[in-house]
Amino acid sequence: MNNQKEKVVVVGAGLMGTGIAHAFASSGFTTVLVDTNAASLSQAKASIEKILGDGVRLGKVSEEKAKESLANLHTTGDLSEAAAGANLLVETVSEQLAVKKAVISQAAPLLAADAIIATNTSALSVTEIAASVDCADRVVGMHFFNPVHKMKLVELVRGLATTDEVVARTRTYCEQIGKTSIVVNESPGLTTSRMSALLGNEAMWMLQEGTATAEDIDTALRLGFNHPMGPLELGDLTGWDTRLSVLRYLHSTLGEKFRPCPLIIKMVAAGRFGRKTGQGVYRYEDGKQVPGSGLKASAL
Repeated sequence: MNNQKEKVVVVGAGLMGTGIAHAFASSGFTTVLVDTNAASLSQAKASIEKILGDGVRLGKVSEEKAKESLANLHTTGDLSEAAAGANLLVETVSEQLAVKKAVISQAAPLLAADAIIATNTSALSVTEIAASVDCADRVVGMHFFNPVHKMKLVELVRGLATTDEVVARTRTYCEQIGKTSIVVNESPGLTTSRMSALLGNEAMWMLQEGTATAEDIDTALRLGFNHPMGPLELGDLTGWDTRLSVLRYLHSTLGEKFRPCPLIIKMVAAGRFGRKTGQGVYRYEDGKQVPGSGLKASAL
């Protein structure tokens, strides 16, 4: 597989789509990032430029390499145009089955004949998503982690029809962009989302009950278990709207232990999604957490 001849389409210019597009563009792939929102595309390109610029300043990336990476990156609002002849499509749109199906069904007929269709879903059924196209054997889960340029893991999810050959080819893509992949047989929540959702939900129950402050709950996980982030910080980064969607799905498929904490439901109803709205469990200014801003039990 010669990545210089490979065309990769990433659909959705949110945090994950931006990171995935950066990973492929900086690894030599012709990369097209697609989103119907022009502002999101502009923001995504600026974010990728910043990642590359920081890499140059830190001596991790040469200026020539950064320029090549940007030259590999293209943006458009036209999915049909972007999908034409592409070898790999990675959709990273919102965690709604109907939306993901619509994207894949529109793109599939336009891709290269043997193209791999990957979904970055963190909890939804790859088999159900694949049911929207005639080539279900070429649909695979490709679950990246945020921030993509720092996180090395990719969960590859085998749907009911996914072939061994497609899994092997997708693992090669992961290797080419410097990621380590694990293979998961489809199950609600996969491995990481299932564990993370349960941990974050329990942390919110503890916060709601006044067991400890938000800061101390997060400190306990960071220092007691060597986690890079606490579960409440991670929820703010992921977005509590996304976390709530995942929890509701897991609750419906795996049972009562995944029932969403009422505090998460309340926060989402109030628009406190996390970093992307400037307010979640913590408050954020210029993208940075404001010290001492964690939700207090007395205010709940």
